[in-house]
Amino acid sequence: MKPLPNEIVLRPRFNLEREEDKEVLLKYFEDSTESPYVVKRIDDHVFIKFNSKETHFWSPQLHLEIIENESGGSKVHGLFGPNPTLWTFFMFLHFGVATFFIIFGIWAYSSAALNKPYGWLLGAMGAMIVLWFLFYFMGRAGKKKGRPQMQQLHLFLMKVISRKEASQD
Repeated sequence: MKPLPNEIVLRPRFNLEREEDKEVLLKYFEDSTESPYVVKRIDDHVFIKFNSKETHFWSPQLHLEIIENESGGSKVHGLFGPNPTLWTFFMFLHFGVATFFIIFGIWAYSSAALNKPYGWLLGAMGAMIVLWFLFYFMGRAGKKKGRPQMQQLHLFLMKVISRKEASQD
């Protein structure tokens, strides 16, 4: 697995090539019951997260999609991300700020065209930009706080998909 340049990426992704058949890998995940991990499978997708005792506001989860290779074996596509509810909330905030930025921009343009005062509208647009940056840095801080758990999830993933090698020893 090649490392990702995670300087900007908030939701790191990775790909793994495995010799095992897709169904074998999916069975490995279904059979894993190690604490503190909660593993759920839906079709070819596997979701790994921490149990409620280990979870905090910024706890990540790992979403895996296991796809059959044409030449045999399988590909594992992984995506680290926050709790979907948290991610949706942050996207809602970003879209709200973008909407207000556009509204204030249209209002400022209209006011300027009508020779009415519009300085406060430009200030409001500036405040929206500040909020965008604030949300971005909050997401980065959350990713940093969740990084140890991301590493734990990755180690768990590698342990589960390496069962074949461990059972042959």
